[in-house]
Amino acid sequence: MFWKIWAKWGRRRGLGYNPAGLFDNDKGKAMKKTIMYVALSAALLGMTAAQAGEFDGSWAGGKIGSNRSDVTALDTKSATTYGLEGGHNWNRGSFLLGVDGFVDWNDKKTHNPGATNYGSDAYGLDAKLGLPSGKWLPYAKLGYARTESNGLAVEIKDEDVHLGLGVEYKFSPNWSIAGEYTEASARTAAQKLNNRNLTIGLNYYFGKQAVAPAVVAVAPAVTREEPVPAPAPAAAPMPAPAPAVAPAPASAPKETWKTLLEEKPVTINGVHFDFDSAKLRPTADQILSEVVEFTAAYKDAQLDISGHTCSIGTDKYNQNLSERRAESVKAYLVKKGVAASRIITKGYGEEKPLADNKTAEGRAKNRRVEIRSTIKEEKKVRVTQ
Repeated sequence: MFWKIWAKWGRRRGLGYNPAGLFDNDKGKAMKKTIMYVALSAALLGMTAAQAGEFDGSWAGGKIGSNRSDVTALDTKSATTYGLEGGHNWNRGSFLLGVDGFVDWNDKKTHNPGATNYGSDAYGLDAKLGLPSGKWLPYAKLGYARTESNGLAVEIKDEDVHLGLGVEYKFSPNWSIAGEYTEASARTAAQKLNNRNLTIGLNYYFGKQAVAPAVVAVAPAVTREEPVPAPAPAAAPMPAPAPAVAPAPASAPKETWKTLLEEKPVTINGVHFDFDSAKLRPTADQILSEVVEFTAAYKDAQLDISGHTCSIGTDKYNQNLSERRAESVKAYLVKKGVAASRIITKGYGEEKPLADNKTAEGRAKNRRVEIRSTIKEEKKVRVTQ
């Protein structure tokens, strides 16, 4: 199917049925160099992309920009273009596949000679290949578009190949901005219409939710019981008038209290991280401040800090990222006065997930640090002798 579309595109540009003919003329050679540069850039991006970004799922958005349009025998003019688009992306680790649908409206503009005032509309469907790197997504698109002119003496309505290059930036879990260049053509036997659009768009991703910080889980307080005084021994009965004397009752058992040390585990959760980041969020300050207070109350307590990641990325990269997350928490605590000798850090990479890594919500919960400790508390127990 791809080669049929490619062959039709080449045939309409006078290149014959051989797709390789696209590069036989001077314009084609320049295009060949451009494609080589794009391919090289894509390869370099693929090498540096340690993890895929949060671009999977369904999305919709709008765009606005500049339309550069020309028709056979008329000059080229720029006009405003705006449109709607949407689609679905499938994250495949180091790359991304997607399907995008679009509708474009290109405003009318007066072209010479003849002061011809025309514009055009277009709609179609593209396949998309992206190379995510953190919050950035460079991508290329190839598909089919139907273009319809309005304002020409003989209107042009035709289908042709639709090409596009762009880059998208995710500035929140649900929102992104994208800059994009697209090109499409339409023709009749006598005329040809070319549209080249340069746009900026705002996109919304469905189903992305921020994870609320977890509540600090602290061991329940131990209730101290005050000792109960032993009952006083019963008084000896008065002697009976009879000659026999009743024996004195046995004294009650003696009770004492003994103090024991009891170990209690403490787990503190709720320190989460953004994708591909070891930087503490503002919400972590409240949780870690409670950890500082905990270390002040229990001066002998040691802290075991473990870092974790989601499943996106290589094992080696995730292991390193989990260690950096644990070290970020340690650096915060040391800065607040906790002795470094009381802290042990370890990274587990993606080995110990809390939630399903197949969903964005699950991956967000797995990008975390856990803090564990054990405290010793006194407990009094009653001992009977």
